[in-house]
This record gives sequence, structure tokens and C-alpha cells, in this order.
Amino acid sequence: MVIAHPTPMQHMNAARRPFIAADVGGTHVRIGLVRRNADPDRPIAVLHYRKYACTDYASPGDIFRTFLGSIDHGPIQEGVIASAGYALEDGSVISANLPWPLVPGHIRTQLGFSDLRVVNDFEAVAHAATHVDASEVLRVTGPEAPARQGPTLILGPGTGFGAALWIPSANGDVVLATEAGQAALTPGNAIEIALLQEMLKKQSHVPVEYALSGPGLMNLHTALCALRGASHAYRTPGEITTAAIADTDPLARESLDIFCGLLGSVVGNMALLYGVQGGIYLAGGILPQIRDFLMNSSFVERFLDKGPMRAALERIPVRLVEHGQLGVIGAANWYLHQRDREGHDAV
Repeated sequence: MVIAHPTPMQHMNAARRPFIAADVGGTHVRIGLVRRNADPDRPIAVLHYRKYACTDYASPGDIFRTFLGSIDHGPIQEGVIASAGYALEDGSVISANLPWPLVPGHIRTQLGFSDLRVVNDFEAVAHAATHVDASEVLRVTGPEAPARQGPTLILGPGTGFGAALWIPSANGDVVLATEAGQAALTPGNAIEIALLQEMLKKQSHVPVEYALSGPGLMNLHTALCALRGASHAYRTPGEITTAAIADTDPLARESLDIFCGLLGSVVGNMALLYGVQGGIYLAGGILPQIRDFLMNSSFVERFLDKGPMRAALERIPVRLVEHGQLGVIGAANWYLHQRDREGHDAV
């Protein structure tokens, strides 16, 4: 009996076999058909990419099937999902921001996949942030390069507030996923204290993402209007940001300015808590939309306003990441790292 061993060409083909990578958020699902790239600076090649509104579909599996039906592809057997929330032992995800349950086992069966995994969305972004080039980032504050190597923080507001920490190690880099968005919100001035007191009238725990997210901006504005004895007719956070940027509504502008200042304070706190030295990447769906407003807000002032630790924070580069496919690329990169670590032929 002769056993046929895979040839080098077959190994190469297996290593570059396409798979699905998805970034599942509370508002949109971004999906790519991807494969490993030969370029180490660009380890993921995106062959096809689509963006879907969550509310248009009854389940995430329906979105995956729609995507696969819209592209030309050969057999697809593997995939990875980046999503906010906490993954249980059975793979299902607990999240307050998704419009439907996310149970990878059900999706895997529905699609006939042999492997489908889940990674925290900002853990995925952490696996992509270091692969974006200078044209895809905007320096917010700090030097062009960090003074020393160390942990890198990736965070940002979207439908929720996500954060992950990239930790370099001699035995291989480690990414620490966090639930920073669920930590208690900490005000830093009189107006933020008053807003927190207003929010506490509705619930005993006010987490960071209750103020620093898309829905959080609406919560901030509602609380501010209550303090000012005013009313508003805004239906979405986007309407608030539009009015604030156009300077057509003083309360909308004040709300967005409070949002940016509070974000700066939270980011500074997290930099100190996690011992960040390698840099900070601001991601999330909201920030690119308010980029110019953010740059002219109190974000940097509040980020640095940490007493004697100001000098340490001034040495940390803070960048805004504007790569729309970052979650997909990061999820794919994470998946390949997992497969390589397990000793499989890379996907």
C-alpha cells in the first residue's frame, strides 16, 4: 500500500484556500471572502467584500447565505466571525447590541462549514491595526512613533464600546480582549457629574458604552436636554452629529463636544490602567464620521489631563484608524494565527 503525501504545491494551495471572515456589529455585518497573502506586510487578501444592514435580515446565517450567493467562488468550508460580546463555552455570544442571537454552531450547520469560529471584535481589530499603512491612519496626538515597545491599545465607540490590548512577547504576541465598555462610567468635570446623576435615575449601573457609543450619544443628548429643560426630536445619533457639525443646534454641538472630551478622558484612563506604551488606535464606526470635530474638540486635552502622568501620555502615539475593512482583515488574521498555532495546514 502506497501512501500519497501532499506535494509542496498542494501545501501551498491549502495554505491559500479562501475562507469567510465577517465583522458582525449591532448595525452592520461586513463580510469578506479572504485568503492568506504572500506579502507579510499585507497578510490577508480580500477577494470579495460586502456590507449588510442587520435589520434587513432575520438571522446572521441569512446574511452569510446572501453573501455566498452573490459571489463566484469554489467550495468554502471555513469561516470566522468577529463580534462584540462575551462568548460562552458552547460558542454562543452574549451581547446587548446584536438584533438577533449569534450561535456559530447553528450558522456552521446552516452553511455546511467544517469550521466556524468566533473572536471578540476588538481582539480582531488588534490583529489588523499593525498592518494598516500611513494613508489609512490619522495621527491625533503624540509622536510619530512610540518611544519604546510595549502594549498597544485598540478601542472605539460603535453600536457599543469595544477595546483590546496587543501585548508583544518574545514567545509570540498576545491579544487581550476586554469588556471595557461595561466598566462604570467615570465623570471628570461638573457637567459630566450632572449627566451621570441624570442617567442614574434610570439605572443603577451606567457603563462606559451607555455614553460612549452611537446609542450613547443619544443618551448623552437626552440627559443634557433634561438638565437644560429642553426637548429634541432627533431619532438617530447621526442626526445629532449632523446638527453638531453644521452648528445648527447648540445642544447637539455641546453633546458631541462632551462625547469627545469624555472619550479622551476614558482613553487616558485606559492607557494608564493597561500600561500602554506602543500606541493607541481609535477605531469604531462613529469616529471617522466626526474626524474633524474630534480633532478640534477637547479630546486631546482630556486625554493628557492625568496630573503627573501627563508626561507619560505625551509619549504615546494616538491614531485614528479609518480602514473600513479592518474588522474583516483582523478576524481573518486571527483565524490564520489560530490554525497555525494548532499545527494545521493554514487555511
